Amino acid sequence: MARRAYLTLLTKADYLPGVLVLHRSLVDSGTKYPLIVMTTPALPKEVRDIVERRGLEILEVEPLRPKEGQHALNPHDIRFAETWTKLRMFELLQFDHLVVLDADMVIRRNMDELMDLDLPPGHIAAAHICSCNPRKLAHYPKDWTPENCPHTGMKHPEALTSPRRIEPSSPRPHTLLNGGLVILRPSLDIYRELRQFLAESPLVPTFSFPDQDLMSIYFKDRWQPLPWCYNALKPLRWVHPDEWRDEEVRCVHYILSDKPWMVRPGTGDPNFFVVNQWWWDVFEKLRVEMGASDPEGWKLVESVVAESIERFEKQK
Repeated sequence: MARRAYLTLLTKADYLPGVLVLHRSLVDSGTKYPLIVMTTPALPKEVRDIVERRGLEILEVEPLRPKEGQHALNPHDIRFAETWTKLRMFELLQFDHLVVLDADMVIRRNMDELMDLDLPPGHIAAAHICSCNPRKLAHYPKDWTPENCPHTGMKHPEALTSPRRIEPSSPRPHTLLNGGLVILRPSLDIYRELRQFLAESPLVPTFSFPDQDLMSIYFKDRWQPLPWCYNALKPLRWVHPDEWRDEEVRCVHYILSDKPWMVRPGTGDPNFFVVNQWWWDVFEKLRVEMGASDPEGWKLVESVVAESIERFEKQK
């Protein structure tokens, strides 16, 4: 029987609250499919134990990185250092169909229909990036502008069923996928080619967003755009209100460096108060559940959140 699953990557304790909230929100959505947690040997045992006590299956893989000195991240984006390892999702042949989710996500509505998406051989599906760069981060690519954004001009309700088409004349950002949600069929041939690309391509040093940029190029003309609602990037609510509708969000993605568990509710960027509260609402459910069923584990989760908030506030 075909095995289908959601998959996420957890390599350090900092993202434990994110994984647990993601899982809780998936369960709340009524999904029929498990969430598998892909880890590396560096994940602390106490973190691994908490994940397993929540009933999640763990798959351990070796880290995947470019050659030493081949790629450098801007200090603002150092959180992407481990994301190359996500590419190992293509070698998980025990699964026929995977919907891969970043740990900084919350599921708002059931989206199991993604498990039935018909992908041609060698193809993936993902949603577009948003290239508006509303915070004007200087290290982002120069062509990341509102004029070039694939979401610019998209309107409700058409955007729910007709994502931006990629044409030969499209601006470069229209060809870029966001790697937060990727639908794929594992393949060793694809994994070997991706690994060779990572080891040999002269483009790797130019990537701003590691695995995401690599997949955008490798799967050029072979990735199927998904509607925004399956990977609702949190700035879309602010910068593309003609497209966004709260009630249509299947999966919200907390991109940028200020993750919800780093920012106290009602603080930080006011543009994100509403979507951040969605995360904290699920976190409060976890507080009740784990406080009763796994109080020692919950202490660790709360300590990670407290340390994350303290660290983030010191950086400001």
